[in-house]
Formats: sequence, C-alpha cells, structure tokens
Amino acid sequence: MDALSKTKGAYSLIIQSRKKMYAIRDPHGFRPLSIAKLNGGYVIASETCAFDLVGAEYIRDINAGEMVIFEEGKEIESIQLFSAPIKQCIFEHVYFARPDSYLFEKNVYEKRKQMGKELAKERPVEADMVVPVPDSGVAAALGYSEQSGIPFELGIIRNHYIGRTFIEPTQEQRALKVKMKLSPIKKFIEGKRLIIIDDSIVRGTTSKRIVTILREAGAKEVHMRISSPPTSFPCYYGIDTPQKEELISSHMSLKEIEEYIGVDSLAYLSIDGLVNSVGESESFCKACFDGNYIV
Repeated sequence: MDALSKTKGAYSLIIQSRKKMYAIRDPHGFRPLSIAKLNGGYVIASETCAFDLVGAEYIRDINAGEMVIFEEGKEIESIQLFSAPIKQCIFEHVYFARPDSYLFEKNVYEKRKQMGKELAKERPVEADMVVPVPDSGVAAALGYSEQSGIPFELGIIRNHYIGRTFIEPTQEQRALKVKMKLSPIKKFIEGKRLIIIDDSIVRGTTSKRIVTILREAGAKEVHMRISSPPTSFPCYYGIDTPQKEELISSHMSLKEIEEYIGVDSLAYLSIDGLVNSVGESESFCKACFDGNYIV
C-alpha cells in the first residue's frame, strides 16, 4: 500500500505470495481487471473471455483504486486505496479487447456494432457493398450495413497466422506482413463501389496497402470509413503506440490522408459518435483522440 501511494499512471496488478493473492487497479482504472470463481478458488484476468475458456464464473470487475485480497479459507477482503476520476481506456472498446469480452461491464461486440451504426448515420456514402478489414472492422461493418441497408460482404480474407502489423519495426516488414495477411476476393470486388470499414488508422501504411490490393482486384470506387476518431496522440498508459510524428493524423489533413492511402473518400466517427456508442463520456480516457492526458 505504501508503494502504491507513490505510484502514478496506469496499472493492473496481480501479486501472489505463498498464501495470498492481491489484485489491484490504478486510481483511474485505465485498464480492465475482473474476478471470477473456479473450483472453489478465484481467478483474475484482464478480459472476461479468459474466464469462458477455463470455465470460470464471472463475479465482478475490480474497482478503480481498489485492492482485493484473496486468502484460502477466508472471505475476500477489499480495500479502496484511492479515489480519483474514472478514466477507462475507450480504445479498449474500439480495438484492444476481444469482441466476446465484457469490458468495463459492457459487451465489446455490441458496442463495436453500435459504432458502425453511428458511423453510417454520420458519414453515409452511396456504394454497392460494405466490406470490413478483417478482423478488426467486422462488428462495425455489420452495424454500418444494418443502418445503411447496403449489403455486407467479406470481400477481404485474413490469414490468421500472421501477427499484428502496426507494431513491426520497419516499413518493409509492415508492408510484407499486410500483403501476406490480407487477400481480396476478386469476384465480389471487381467493378463494385466499396465501403471499407476499419477501426482506426495508425501510420496509414496498412490502409494504403489494403486500398492498393482492392484497386488491383478491380474495385470501381473505394470509400474508407473508420469507426473511431483520428488517432492523433500517442498512448502512455500501457499501449505500445508509435511516437506522435509517426501517427498520420497528427501531421496530415483529411484530404492529404485520402490522397496518401488512395481512396475516393475517407471519414471518421466523431468523438461524440464514439461516446454515444459506449456511453458515459466523462468515465473514459480519450487521450489518443483529444490529447487530454489525465496523468
């Protein structure tokens, strides 16, 4: 407790001794942490989908600033160490969490679908089909399709054996991975006006490559819609995002990004639209979008 009183920033901790287990969230609750029951004991995880895999029964989230102590043969002990404004990471809902998780007690898949619906209301465009960037854009694309009435198609197939591309250290490695990771279905795409749905644009290199492979497959028009606001600021709360100068939205205008990635049009979900999708504006950290760093 003394050490934590001197610690600032985002953290979720699980500490085990021989007889006790401690689970602690930082005062603002940036990252999720939850408790479940299993075989008479307790399980802690950052996502509830982990409980489903091992057959554990979800009990509740650990509160921001709370320390929960588990000891065999005793009741769970809870100590509220700190009180501060709740600032849960909104980008967990946009991208980081798995869609089958409950995050901050909200279903991720449902919220991502709602982002797509909000995006269709805010940024409509005439097209023949809605195509998600797999897998991150699927739920939002379904929502966009439902709201707009434009058919949904899996026009791009993902190779699931390739890891995340935005964290690769060089541009050459990122470009190669994108090419290996995503393949268009030419039969669906040729001669069609497409709305491509993705959750975010980080450096813009992945989006540029996706647009290129769709053009090569014969797409007539490519309109990109992003189910979050422009990512213009780096995250310092536990996520390995690039420096600000590497974030395309921090130094290019919308028109410049359109030209760089090669789309007929580009539009993002507004911050208000994102908040409407997940609810409770004041309880979320949106620093990657608005630069308002709480710590």
